[in-house]
Amino acid sequence: MDSNILFDFTINKEAQTVNVKREFNGTLELVWDAWTKPELLDQWWAPKPYQNKTKSMDFKEGGTWLYAMISPENLSHWCKNDYIKINPLVSYTGLDAFCDENGVTNLEMPRTEWTNTFTEANGITLVTIVAKYETLADLEKVIELGFKEGFTMGLNQLDTLLSTFKK
Repeated sequence: MDSNILFDFTINKEAQTVNVKREFNGTLELVWDAWTKPELLDQWWAPKPYQNKTKSMDFKEGGTWLYAMISPENLSHWCKNDYIKINPLVSYTGLDAFCDENGVTNLEMPRTEWTNTFTEANGITLVTIVAKYETLADLEKVIELGFKEGFTMGLNQLDTLLSTFKK
């Protein structure tokens, strides 16, 4: 990762949120596509050595992204994101959940409401992420599961992917 690229990861227990600000060396359109098109998401979303595989994606308000993170042992960990609000090239909000291969939510696991906002200046795109949880216990559970480490790895993988689009 370029040392001049902003990466700020903070946990706000009072608000039950994880707040991330991350810059990427890429245009707004390219970074937006990397977050909203399955053929690009599958290349960076799951932390190595896992691989991401999209089963279906309907990127629209009321639509769902259903995907699996597949372990080196070929075990599939299913997740989904139900899109709530989309403002193209500006922001989107979705409710993420662990689920089965048919998209049936695992009620034993926390759900995350993601709000991702995108802004560009001079070819650098800032993605501001707010991941909100219903309870402090839910927030603490995802942190225990390695959310920061796994998400950081995915964001670094996105850096690598974006560099392949450079001249």
